[in-house]
Amino acid sequence: MSGQVRRSATAAVLVALTAVAGSGCSDDGGPASDAASKAASAAASVGSRAAEGLASATAEAKRRLDSVKGGVDAKKDVKLGATGTDDRGRSTVTVTADNTADTKKSFAVQVDFRDAGGNLLDVVVVTIPDVAAGKSGTATARSTHKLAGPVTAGLGTALRY
Repeated sequence: MSGQVRRSATAAVLVALTAVAGSGCSDDGGPASDAASKAASAAASVGSRAAEGLASATAEAKRRLDSVKGGVDAKKDVKLGATGTDDRGRSTVTVTADNTADTKKSFAVQVDFRDAGGNLLDVVVVTIPDVAAGKSGTATARSTHKLAGPVTAGLGTALRY
């Protein structure tokens, strides 16, 4: 579980427990005890769903990169633009790939979205197909969901094939 997910889940548990404590705790299994139990369960569920989402995105990125046959490392030929947000609230970044080969090539590029603390929030793979020899191609990488707070995009794996 990422640090962001742990902090969010911990904060949710603390808020819920503080609210219950303010309403009067009881060891008799009454309403206060039930509320605390439900709040803790809900917070754990939120943290679990966030971790599962990141694990799913990471697995999908790995699957897509593993499916590239004959790919060579192209990190030096790929650049990321400034991170932004689209009209649906998802983080975006323009990916530019320079084809330095002497034939048409395609690119598969992994983009890692991170929070200000460097915690991994999301992973996506974008493809840039059929870039002519000596030319550049672009694509936009979008996070799989809305990401909270300041987000940066980093270059993961980049393959030319």
